[in-house]
Amino acid sequence: MSLSMADEQKQLLQEIERLLESGDTSALRKLLSDQRSSDIAEIVELVDNDERRAIFDAMDKPMSAEVLEKVDEATRAELFELLKDEELISLVSELDPDDAADILSELSEEERAELLESISPTESAEIKELMSYSEDSAGGIMDPVLISVPEDATVAEAVSKIRAAEIDEDFYSVYVVNKTGRFLGDVRLRFLLTRPESAKIGNLIDPDTIYVNVNTDQEEVRNIFSKNDLIVVPVLDKNHKLVGRITADRVIEVAEEEAAEDLYTMAGTDPDELDNVSVFHAARVRMTWLLPCLIGTGVTALVLMFFHDRFHIDNLSLIYTVALAFVPMIAAISGNAGLQTSAIVVSGLATGHLVALKLSQVFTREVRIALLVALSCGLLGGIACAILLHTKGLEDGIKAMRLVFAFGTAMFSAIMVATTLGLFLPFLFRRVGIDPAISSGPLVTTANDSISVAIYMSLTLLLAT
Repeated sequence: MSLSMADEQKQLLQEIERLLESGDTSALRKLLSDQRSSDIAEIVELVDNDERRAIFDAMDKPMSAEVLEKVDEATRAELFELLKDEELISLVSELDPDDAADILSELSEEERAELLESISPTESAEIKELMSYSEDSAGGIMDPVLISVPEDATVAEAVSKIRAAEIDEDFYSVYVVNKTGRFLGDVRLRFLLTRPESAKIGNLIDPDTIYVNVNTDQEEVRNIFSKNDLIVVPVLDKNHKLVGRITADRVIEVAEEEAAEDLYTMAGTDPDELDNVSVFHAARVRMTWLLPCLIGTGVTALVLMFFHDRFHIDNLSLIYTVALAFVPMIAAISGNAGLQTSAIVVSGLATGHLVALKLSQVFTREVRIALLVALSCGLLGGIACAILLHTKGLEDGIKAMRLVFAFGTAMFSAIMVATTLGLFLPFLFRRVGIDPAISSGPLVTTANDSISVAIYMSLTLLLAT
């Protein structure tokens, strides 16, 4: 029976640990040479620094460079401390410019400058060029290594250029530029194989080639790949000149990063906490989000204290006490209803679907859903409130029907308000340049709590008096 990938990884980890304990370096070297760099990277993330040192000593330079690139940022930060300067310089030199730029961006400016001075001027210039772009832009994730030919070249000349090129990665088309270097389009490899050698490249160009600008956001790049089923896309600068390409494997990495970032934001934390293994660092990142929430819950407490005084003035202390018991239900249901709406809207904005980008269409749909949900929860909540009051035998003394009506109405109103916030805030945040995923985070849900409680207590006080 074949083993699952998880079981295979466990077996590999056990075998590596056994070889490390026995000190059998030659067997370890042979074992690692037969493995994928991604599998070794996962093992490196699990072992301690002494074992990492032994693993890197047993790998050849190309494999070590790939593993360094594939481990998570927290592990890589420890490897920066573990590896000697000359080792790090050697490994960075083995990487493609785009991968090297990603790794160097995690170093301090001083360390980065020192390392760039130690590698070849050509590699250093390419890496510096990539690092000049925003890390979340097409320029920041592109690979500058590509093949381009002039429009007046023949198929034979294009094939000769491909054969002479020293490119380790796969490529799927040849890009065509004019005499000034402006991008004209691409020619698929199948045309180079099926057309006469004397045919002009300019006659084989696909004029509808999809391309992106160096400043295009990486999330938009991901959506372009998804909508058009692309394998590779050329990247152009502001002068329409070809500067690089983005491949599908890089876009998959971007999609994972964006999804993780949205999940962290919606949970009220930040991907930065994974940059460091320190629990103090992680706690500081989380407290950055939790402190505002603490303030928000303090506002909710002030709202309740304000209404306590109002009910006390009107000799309605008993009604206040009973009404207070249903506050968690109001806050929880309305908050979750708003969270559902914002999650749907944020997901639509992230995937770039046109329907999700049109506020009017989203509004029409979500308002109808909110009305149905609010009516259902208001009715069911009112029934639950009546049953609980009847169970406690309090229906005569505190005007139970008014309280039930106030609860049901407040539930309906709070859900409508929370849904409205969940609908409009992602669009507002997107318009002003803030990540829409924040609208699904604890900051907004805490604000929903305060608003829903204020609505509920106001209606209860109004009906009671």
